[in-house]
Amino acid sequence: MNPMLFFLLILVLFLVAGIRIVFEYKRALKFRFGKYVKTLQPGFRWIIPFVETIQKVDIRVITIKIISQEVMTEDNVPCSIDGVVFFQITDPEKAVLEVEEYSFAITQLSQAALRDVCGKVELDTILSKREEMGKNIKTIVEGETKRWGIEIIDVKIKDIQLPENMRRMMANQAEAERSRRARIILAQAEDQAADMLLKAGKKIDQSPSAIKLRLYQTLSNIAAEKNSTILFPFPEEVLPPKRKE
Repeated sequence: MNPMLFFLLILVLFLVAGIRIVFEYKRALKFRFGKYVKTLQPGFRWIIPFVETIQKVDIRVITIKIISQEVMTEDNVPCSIDGVVFFQITDPEKAVLEVEEYSFAITQLSQAALRDVCGKVELDTILSKREEMGKNIKTIVEGETKRWGIEIIDVKIKDIQLPENMRRMMANQAEAERSRRARIILAQAEDQAADMLLKAGKKIDQSPSAIKLRLYQTLSNIAAEKNSTILFPFPEEVLPPKRKE
């Protein structure tokens, strides 16, 4: 084989072996003999084969699930709580060089923070102020991750599992509350209806003609059923005469 062709072939393979493509949503840390050199931006990049290596880091928002944690609340109610953490790498160099497996580290921090925050409040607070609990957890976790070049975007509490007896008690309490509200609404409606009837009665009392019209209307409603016989025990003339104005 021609030595020149052989040399050209080796050179081409050497050049091809060093080609790297860095996507827009990633950054690549370049190491030379294991020592950090610089961070490569997105695009077509070339490194020295066998001398330099790269480690890519995703800079998009990443989601990590907080597995269910057994928590004893301040009012001694055992419950299982899980959640989710949203974070983003703002400094790829620190995220790689300052901490080993940053995803695992954030998971452990989040679990510890969730138990700590939820264990210091009562169950009613956890149920009614999930957003506030998530912010408290975020503050604790972010206090550690900032020096790793990682920003915690948000922390959400997803699900709260209560003991069976506690769920029954809460269901009974909710049913009693709905029943109480229904009775209040019914009482208010009856009170309003009584006021309207009182006003109507006063208006009818002021006019004997209105009394007669009301009587005829009632008789008409009864006759519509066609299953009753109406008897007048006294003639209409004995009704109270019309008042003089």
